[in-house]
Amino acid sequence: MSVDPHQRNKNTARSLWAALDRDPTAALPLLRDVAHWHAPAPIGAQTSGPAVIEALFAPFHAGMSGLTRQTHILMAGASQAYEDGRIDAAHWVGGTGYLSGRAVAPIFGIPATDHDLRIRWADFLRFDEGGRITHAQTIWDFVDWFDQIDLPVLPRPRGAAHVFPAPTGYDGVLTGLQPGDETAATLALGRDLIFGGLNGFDESDLSSMGMARFFHPNIKWYGPGGIGACLSLSEFEVFHQQPWLTAFPDRKVMHLEGLFAEGEMLAASGPMGVVGTHSGPYLGHAATGAPIEVSGLDFWRRQGDQFTENWVFVDMIHLFGQMGVDLFARMQEQAG
Repeated sequence: MSVDPHQRNKNTARSLWAALDRDPTAALPLLRDVAHWHAPAPIGAQTSGPAVIEALFAPFHAGMSGLTRQTHILMAGASQAYEDGRIDAAHWVGGTGYLSGRAVAPIFGIPATDHDLRIRWADFLRFDEGGRITHAQTIWDFVDWFDQIDLPVLPRPRGAAHVFPAPTGYDGVLTGLQPGDETAATLALGRDLIFGGLNGFDESDLSSMGMARFFHPNIKWYGPGGIGACLSLSEFEVFHQQPWLTAFPDRKVMHLEGLFAEGEMLAASGPMGVVGTHSGPYLGHAATGAPIEVSGLDFWRRQGDQFTENWVFVDMIHLFGQMGVDLFARMQEQAG
């Protein structure tokens, strides 16, 4: 009996995360075919398994005592990331949750703490036909981490801080096969949202984007540190959408690497997923006119014909770096 490749890949992802949490070097056999791993700024892109272990996972593991991982979402699928609808045949696994522990030594220049931390993580892993990991993208919410240790680098978020729960009343860790018709419906709605609604702003009226079609009135939108969570469609429009579109009115979803669905869950990834121009003030920073690329990861849950939850990761360190603002340096200046 043949093994479903997506189920196989999810099992490999779980084995990888368990090895990384136990001893990062134990994960090397699973990473021997890695050609590119897009790690969060300031770590940046790595071109091999040993390189990403050395640059990202080993320093984190060495500085974090009592490390435990919570996985809130685990899903897999074949990507359909092209705007014209072509199936690009890439197989992906996406996961997100918390990494918890206590930083007993500085990590990436972030000071040690005397209390437990809860670091928000997301990984997208690309697999070849043989089930080998070849590419990946990781984002950790550094801005929220800085807030947890009282070293804020951005103004107080408009949305609720530190709100990143698992799916409400639903097990987002999809260990079993999901109904094909549900997967197809989720992907269709997601493609309409990403390549239609999100790109439809006419720079005068938010209603032109038609987000009410895609998002339930009580949508729970879990944004990154610096933005915060929005707990309704109206909060999403006021706390995130208006400031974002003022700052980047010409932004466009462009270069997704992965877009796939499984059951009621949708996932999208892209180190250059959105491109635009910093044309207006954003989170306390005046317009620079600089071109920007947004490195982001998203998960959505569909219920019926709308999305009811959205987990949003933006590499804020990378984004603000393009605007001439070094958020790591700002954190370190505060730390003294």
